[in-house]
Amino acid sequence: MIQAYSNSVRNDQLIARWLITCAVVIFGMILLGGVTRLTDSGLSMVEWNPLMGIIPPLSQADWQVLFLKYQQFPEYQKINLGMSMSEFKFIFMFEYLHRVLGRLIGLVFFIPFVYFWLTKRISPQLLPKLVLMLILGGCQGLLGWYMVKSGLVDIPHVSQYRLTAHLGLAVLIYGFIVWTALDLINKTSGQPAKLGKVACILSGLIFLMTLTGGLVAGTKAGHAYSTWPLMGDSFIPMGLYEMSPVWLSAFENITTIQFNHRMFAYLIAILMVGFSVVALRSNISCKVRMGIYSMLALLVVQITLGITTILFHVPVATAAAHQVGAVALLTATLFVSHSLLNRH
Repeated sequence: MIQAYSNSVRNDQLIARWLITCAVVIFGMILLGGVTRLTDSGLSMVEWNPLMGIIPPLSQADWQVLFLKYQQFPEYQKINLGMSMSEFKFIFMFEYLHRVLGRLIGLVFFIPFVYFWLTKRISPQLLPKLVLMLILGGCQGLLGWYMVKSGLVDIPHVSQYRLTAHLGLAVLIYGFIVWTALDLINKTSGQPAKLGKVACILSGLIFLMTLTGGLVAGTKAGHAYSTWPLMGDSFIPMGLYEMSPVWLSAFENITTIQFNHRMFAYLIAILMVGFSVVALRSNISCKVRMGIYSMLALLVVQITLGITTILFHVPVATAAAHQVGAVALLTATLFVSHSLLNRH
């Protein structure tokens, strides 16, 4: 009996390390995806070859074939006309590495999963969650190509709806994996459940915040107002919600999209600080206390990155850091939420 329990704990710890590794690689994927978008590299590969697409161009002739294919599409004809081969190679490699890393994530997940399953190390309660992760990963690959296809038409820009869905699903998968890993390693706590529920609401709000960031990215709304705390010469700019129907402005009007993103950030900052004050005054463990301090530190970093991104006209490094900063902040809130919810 004791030996079986010991084996179960050992298996859970091993699987948790594997899931954390997957989460770290996905974190890097989200960062690379942000850089790919910010460098306008996402439409440089005009074909989707799930198997052969992993082979890079190995000769000048290979590069020429790829460049000629790219020249047949609107991004080259309407935006990058006259682009040199070296410029094409630059944008191509970002998108290529993004796709290769996506395939690598699939292998990093699938191969250990099969091993753990064949060796009967996966508990019956855990198996459905891992299968769901595998399915969601496959959907993410399909969604990525569906997003790219939206930009291979007359208007050479990907749909902000598809880009936001692609980003949102990536973050959702990441959060699901992190939460499942925490289930395996963070089992004991004696914390007040009410605080845990509030922390979960904060986690959900941060996820929604990343979706508003996806809309900002997809419409390039971050370039619209390079001032803070005002938008132009006023806190509430002209042109808010001017589209018809009104709700469409939240998704397609760049002034409204940036305004909403800012207001969402203010709301989350206020709620997170308020929650932290209450939680730190409660009877919580040292690890949860450290998690809350980490959460507050990441909140400050994230706000600073957001303001800097706006003021300096969306520099690639800062904007990419802002995107993964949201994921890092979500990670901290998930840890705090999970620790506060688990009671024994």
